[in-house]
Amino acid sequence: MAGSAANAQTALDYIHSRMEKARRRFGAPPEAVELVAVSKTFDADAIMPFLAAGQRCFGENRVQETKDKWPALRALYPDVELHLIGPLQTNKAREAVALFDVIESLDRDRLAGILAEEMRRADKRLPCFIQVNIGGEAQKAGIAISEAVDFVNRCRDMHGLDIAGLMCIPPDGQPAGPYFAQLAQLADAAGLSGLSMGMSGDFETAIAMGATHIRVGSALFGHRPSAG
Repeated sequence: MAGSAANAQTALDYIHSRMEKARRRFGAPPEAVELVAVSKTFDADAIMPFLAAGQRCFGENRVQETKDKWPALRALYPDVELHLIGPLQTNKAREAVALFDVIESLDRDRLAGILAEEMRRADKRLPCFIQVNIGGEAQKAGIAISEAVDFVNRCRDMHGLDIAGLMCIPPDGQPAGPYFAQLAQLADAAGLSGLSMGMSGDFETAIAMGATHIRVGSALFGHRPSAG
């Protein structure tokens, strides 16, 4: 869908109109929902039209890819907000703290401790979302449902992290609504208001369940150039 600022604006307007209709229809608690444009695997030429059209919040999966393409883009658009939405290795934590504004994939104690240390070293305090393995899938990252609330408390109390909310990726091929509802219940139990959930195929359902952030890629950018 990318290629020009006009095309990017059309795509953004379409997604925003669906977001607003869903928010009004379902009466979701958040007054606003943040659109995180998932630009992973897309190069600077594909991203530039969306920047020109006014989009400022983007999601990336990999530290190295972000390091390669975003510094030049941020030099042109310094008000960009970058979210790390993919798994984070501990040896990439320092670079992640330097590159990103929000970490959405915090999922284990060792990573929490290292992120806290790197944020102190850099004199930065990045909001973090805790990724929950909402479907209990062995192949997916995320803290177990049964451990999520205790993990939130440890991240806040032991590590001093700013925990903004919870994030999840429901199982493929199953209705997403029950998983989003369960994440909302966990967030409520943990005293959190942020919910990063919903992608191109199910973001309206996520909004119905109270999403504060949705992560939309293919509905904006089109088919991905690689599995990335």
